[in-house]
Amino acid sequence: MKSSKQNLIDSVVPLLLALVIGGLAGLGAVFFRWLIGFEIGLFWPDGGGFIDQYQQAPWFLRFGAPVLAGLILGPLLATVAPEIKGPGVPEVMASLALRDGIIRHRVTVAKSFATATFIAAGCSVGREGPIVQIGSSIGSSLTQLFRLGPDYRRLAVACGAAAGIAATFQAPMAGTLFAVEILLFDLEVASLSNIVVAAVTGTVISKLFWSNETVFQIPFFTLHHPGELLLYFALGLAAGLFSLLFMACVFGLTRLLQQLRVPDWLTPAVGGLVVGAVGLVRPEALGVGYETINNLLHGNAVLTTALLLLVAKLITTSACVGSGMSGGIFAPSLFLGAALGSIFGCLAGIIWPDTPLSPAHYALVGMGAVVAGTTLAPITAILTIFDLTYNYEIVLPLMTACIPSIIMVRLLHGYSIYETKLLMQGIRIVRGHDANRMREMKVKDFICRDFEPIRKHTPFHDLAGQVLSSSFPHFMVLDEKDRLVGVLTLRDIRAQLADPEYDGENVTAEDLMEKEMVTVREDQNLEEAFHLFSRRSFSFLPVVAVNDPTHVVGCLKKDDLITAYNQHVLREQVQPSARWICTLPEKDSGETDPKSAKTTPPSHLKGDST
Repeated sequence: MKSSKQNLIDSVVPLLLALVIGGLAGLGAVFFRWLIGFEIGLFWPDGGGFIDQYQQAPWFLRFGAPVLAGLILGPLLATVAPEIKGPGVPEVMASLALRDGIIRHRVTVAKSFATATFIAAGCSVGREGPIVQIGSSIGSSLTQLFRLGPDYRRLAVACGAAAGIAATFQAPMAGTLFAVEILLFDLEVASLSNIVVAAVTGTVISKLFWSNETVFQIPFFTLHHPGELLLYFALGLAAGLFSLLFMACVFGLTRLLQQLRVPDWLTPAVGGLVVGAVGLVRPEALGVGYETINNLLHGNAVLTTALLLLVAKLITTSACVGSGMSGGIFAPSLFLGAALGSIFGCLAGIIWPDTPLSPAHYALVGMGAVVAGTTLAPITAILTIFDLTYNYEIVLPLMTACIPSIIMVRLLHGYSIYETKLLMQGIRIVRGHDANRMREMKVKDFICRDFEPIRKHTPFHDLAGQVLSSSFPHFMVLDEKDRLVGVLTLRDIRAQLADPEYDGENVTAEDLMEKEMVTVREDQNLEEAFHLFSRRSFSFLPVVAVNDPTHVVGCLKKDDLITAYNQHVLREQVQPSARWICTLPEKDSGETDPKSAKTTPPSHLKGDST
């Protein structure tokens, strides 16, 4: 039983932590926005807005600025902080699922500087995903500084992400739902209040600096006739298909650059070439794109203009994110949704000219539908648009469009754009942490290194004597150069003894062993080993070296794998929900390397536990 004092600590400390992280993440969002504006002033001449400043610049600067940014920041992204590539949200998801919320301290500064530079140079990326990673990094660094346990770290990462989104849009509900729906798959009810506190705090901080500023100039929305819901349903289907096209373009470019073996430090400059070329034709498609979204929300774009903007934004964003630049996809998704909705509204107006249909209304709903399709987070998309409008009448059209959008993506692909990026890196985030627990446990920590090898030319009489006197039920067969050539079990020997024609002569281990082996590398995780066990009725797997599939380092038993998992789960269940303990190794530099944060197995699991 916990004492009342301990209960008070467990209740109050997380709330105070959420309050502090919300404030710091809100300040981080303010600083990040200021940094973008400061660097825009360095890149471009003075003007009324980014597009005006961009168009006043000479053509060679407009073309060369994205390329130059890619050349300067490419080495940083490839060597110093590779985790800041791309949107930032997948990296936060991976840190929660695989590293108990550990994010390196350098991410806060590196992500801010890199993304601000790319946006200022005109690259077509968003600032919301980076703010999520910045806020999460602040939360993780704070808990590491005070040496709090993994439960606090995971909560701090979620609070930082929620506060970052909430501060950006001044929408606490959207920030809360973003953290819950996208980042956290196993949410405890007690954590929700802390996330809400952080989101509200981040919103309050942003309002202190941007009290009179609104992100979008939202038109008044009204649903003229219930029959319009059929049009919004069709828009949702189109948004789902377009979300799939968007993801295919982004990751198709990534795969193409890998196949061409373009160095990682050079790929952002390749993306910059595409951005610079498109920007000379359609400058409205560059940057974050909020100015253009506002024009679309006021119905200022005709059909051809909206179509050109849609294609240009698709190309530039795919080039930026696919080439590995640091920047988000949330704002580009809003842009693409607004353009797609405008096209849909214009077409509907042409087909039904006597119906009072506004392209601006379809642009607004399209924003939510494409965000839902790319992130597979419909509640976040709906709440984000609602937080921007505060108009209940838009909720039903949004739901009508967002649900078919995610259904299309789930049926035809199954993963969000964030999950797809992790899949390309070999990381599969499962909704529920059971598989994630096994994924963070490495085979090398649970193998039995004490095994008895058998030489392939061992005669049967000697082989039988060795097997009968051994405590091991299975053996690995090696050749004269200690290379793995097969496996041998008691079942194989028993079959030979049961043969009525057996004479005991001219039979060696090589004649009895199983030559078609299934092995596992020592650097693989227990989830991968579990799948190997589940496909065949193996009782053990030979474990081979990383760089030499014939060099045996031990064996992994199925019983050891199950015991390791049970012990890991039991250890988490008996821990108190809030721990003032340090689970991280001390480092002189103050940095915490994610690779050092591994689960240490119980000592009896490191050897032969049978």
